[in-house]
Parts: sequence; C-alpha cells; structure tokens
Amino acid sequence: MRPRRALLYVPGNDLKKINKAAGLDVDGVILDLEDGVAANRKDEARAVIFDALKNVDFGRSERLVRINPFYTQRAEHDLAAVLPGKPDAIVIPKANSAGIIKETDRLITAAESAMGFAPGSIGIIALIESGTAFINLAAICAASPRLQGLILGAEDLCADTGITRTSAAYELLFARSALVMHAAAFGLQAIDIVQTNFTNTELLQAECQTGSELGFTGKQIIHPAQVEITQAAFTPSAEAIEKAQKIMEGAQIAQADGMGAYSLDGEMVDLPVVKRAETIVARAKAAGLIT
Repeated sequence: MRPRRALLYVPGNDLKKINKAAGLDVDGVILDLEDGVAANRKDEARAVIFDALKNVDFGRSERLVRINPFYTQRAEHDLAAVLPGKPDAIVIPKANSAGIIKETDRLITAAESAMGFAPGSIGIIALIESGTAFINLAAICAASPRLQGLILGAEDLCADTGITRTSAAYELLFARSALVMHAAAFGLQAIDIVQTNFTNTELLQAECQTGSELGFTGKQIIHPAQVEITQAAFTPSAEAIEKAQKIMEGAQIAQADGMGAYSLDGEMVDLPVVKRAETIVARAKAAGLIT
C-alpha cells in the first residue's frame, strides 16, 4: 500500500487548484465533492473531477475522490460520475456504519465489472467523524477488503458530540488513540486531523509530532504550505532508520545464538523493540528512502 503521509484536499470544481496540487509531489490529492464545493457547484465539480482523472498528470500522487455523504442522496450520482475515471480510492465522509462501506463496495464492484477494471483496483478510505462511527468502528473496519485507511474528521466529530475544539487538540486524545488502535488491529492506515490554521507552521509541526507519536501514519492538509512539514513529520529520520536497521541486524545475530533478547548501546532489545524497528524500516521502504 502506498504511503499516505500527507493528503491534500482540493475543491473538485477548481481545475486550476487541481493542476497546482498535481505538481506538488504530495502523497495523495483528495478531489473534493463534499465540504469544499458549494451546493450549486457540485454537479459541475463531478465533471471537472472526471476530466482531471482522465487528463491531469498527478505524477506519483495518489488520486482520491471524496464523495458526498449517502444521506444527501448525492453519493450514488457522485460515484457514477467519477468511477469511470478510475480514481485510486474513494473517500467516504460520514462513514457511520458498516452498511455504508458495504454499499460503496457494491457500487465500486459493479463499476469495475462494467468498465473492465481489475477487481479490487479502487480502494476505500473511511472518514470517521461522529460518535456513532466510533461506536461502530470495529464493524466498519471489517466491512470491506477494499478499505485501506481511516481518516479522523475532527471538526465534524466535535460538532456531532459537543466537544469544544481547541488549538491544543487535547480534547481529541481519546478519539485519536481509538482510531489508531482500530487501524492497527485491522491493518489499515490512520490519517490524523486537519490543522486549519495553515499560516502557523509551529502549530502544524507540534500537531504532526503528536500525531506521529500517537501512531498515525499520515495527516490531512488543506494548503500547499503544509506539504513539506507534514511529509517530514511522518517520514522516519535517517537516524531512526539507521538505529532500526542495527536493531534488526542485532536481533538476527541474537536469534542465531539462541537469545531472545540482547543489549545494544546499553539498552535491552527484545521482541517488541524489534517489531517497532521493523515498522520503521517498512515505512522507510514505502517512502523510497531505502530498498
């Protein structure tokens, strides 16, 4: 699965912004049909997104489309309009139940079959942004083999639950941790909250650091100025990669000598430490830093 360190939202009706985003070398561009597009421009946005999927060169950036929620009665029409462009994945907002994931899977499966696309070639990413979604999270995670990741929608979650949103985001600690735990349990990527103040780089760096420490694999962003900081925060450093490789090499030697644990630079290394090292190396390989 591709690394998704930074996912950039772009209004689906703005071809100029889509073209700019395509040249940013961001991990994924989310072509938005939901909150980023006015109600009277959504039909236009479908056509713009389809054209972009067919004709814009996104380089290595993944091409994602966020549809409208199913309760708006727009989701099926959104999918019918954009799936012929073969996006890499569909982002489902208000993914409150396993049923929503299964219905999206059904519609994608039918489209793949009708258009001759390889089965399973279009993925699903679920936006978790309500109390109901958290109650149903395990079932949501198990709903479809297409599901590749979970995104935490902080603003909608706070609106739904009455949580007071703060710049420190301490009020979201439980939700952030719960999403990471479920993602880890089901082998999914975990994408962290948006930092809406795109001019405050210090706030972004702090939020990225916290997200990385909590176990998120990437973050949503809304402005090109956020790309570099976010990608760096979710990419293992050269020092971390070197140490992880040393741990794994030492573990192989220890295993050959019949030892379950060994010492490296004055620290004990056992199986959980080795597993963390393997995760770092895997992320480094996914980011193309090592082979």
